[in-house]
Amino acid sequence: MKLSARNQFKGTVKSVTEGAVNGIVTIDIGGGNVMSATISMSAIKELGLKPGVPATAIVKATSVMVGVD
Repeated sequence: MKLSARNQFKGTVKSVTEGAVNGIVTIDIGGGNVMSATISMSAIKELGLKPGVPATAIVKATSVMVGVD
């Protein structure tokens, strides 16, 4: 698979939290770091995502915001 996104983090699915429409997939990318993404349940099933499966987190965003007081 070739993508234009340069921020690609190979790892292993740590957990999948299923919801009615969407689920949260957490990927362990090593070094004590994890990334999470909310994706559709149909995508989770189509990709066969479950704990232990190798996966790549691909980040392509114009901005990411996090704030605390």
